[in-house]
Amino acid sequence: MAIIRCLRGVALPCHASLRCPAVVLGSILSLLSISLTDCTRSRTRTLSVAVDQSVLPANGYAEAQLRVKDSGGRPLANVTWRFLSGSNLADLEAANSEARLRTGVTPGTVSLVVAAPGFRPAIVEVRLGLDSTDEFGDGTPDFLRLRSEDDRFAFRHWFAFLAESLYFQKIGERPPEVTDCAALIRFAYREALSKHDALWANRWNLAQLPGLPPIRKYEYPHTALGAGLFRTRPGAFAPDDVSDGAFAEFADAESLRIYNTYFVSRDLSAARPGDLLFFRQAEHRMPFHTMIYLGESHFGPGSGWLIYHTGPADGRAGEIRRVTVSELQRHPEFRWRPLPQNPAFLGVYRWNILREEE
Repeated sequence: MAIIRCLRGVALPCHASLRCPAVVLGSILSLLSISLTDCTRSRTRTLSVAVDQSVLPANGYAEAQLRVKDSGGRPLANVTWRFLSGSNLADLEAANSEARLRTGVTPGTVSLVVAAPGFRPAIVEVRLGLDSTDEFGDGTPDFLRLRSEDDRFAFRHWFAFLAESLYFQKIGERPPEVTDCAALIRFAYREALSKHDALWANRWNLAQLPGLPPIRKYEYPHTALGAGLFRTRPGAFAPDDVSDGAFAEFADAESLRIYNTYFVSRDLSAARPGDLLFFRQAEHRMPFHTMIYLGESHFGPGSGWLIYHTGPADGRAGEIRRVTVSELQRHPEFRWRPLPQNPAFLGVYRWNILREEE
């Protein structure tokens, strides 16, 4: 009956060639083939894809729930989901007729293709917009902050490991960019947020990697700020900061303290791995100096370790030093002792991306 319905209204040829049965039969078969194809196409069903939110903030946590149904509102089996574009902008978890899309921290449009047997594939789009929220008004956007304890733990220990690893490397194998205390910190910060695979390890001459989890929220440089990790001027975060130079790949020790970290305490017992100690030596050409609190070493026994780069001085390139807190507290020059009564010791500071509600 379906074939008959498809053939209704089909005009058969009525010219002289109809006197030839073979020609007539060929014409009918040709028309039948065309009609069946058109009929099949007209009967191909279309998927119905429901999205609870088609616009989301690119903050690393926002989610959209997607569901596929047939025209009768029934869930389907054997549904497949794939990215058409924007696979680097979000994560997708799919279980047959349902899927969950979690945003990354880079604005853009994610396009998905949904397919099921007997249905035309459907395309669905979710737009990710810039999230300009700055909860603490410290200039660091919330999309950069590591909200989960797992991510904060991973960052702290990757940061500490990378800084300490340079101490054990041969000088010729160290990154040439690390020439002073701020450069050591910038390197460890950037690479702690990077993807830690074999290619990455080879690039930085790392003979071993710690058994640390990855940071799951994002990977450098895949954020709305791209390669610009460090804030360079005062003020709360604003949308224009993405492109007007408020963030850069370079920041000196003073900018790291003022715009990228926050004060914790002048008591060193409050320090956690990955925290920074700042000093201000007014008589120096570069008065601000910083050290990294490691806590326990990734390369040997003991705890209470600190690491820092002396920076160039007297025509020499300077060196990376690794000392314990107790050793530094007995430094022959009082101005380098991390003690509350030392006015040159500015205190312990923590990265803005680790900031939590007090």
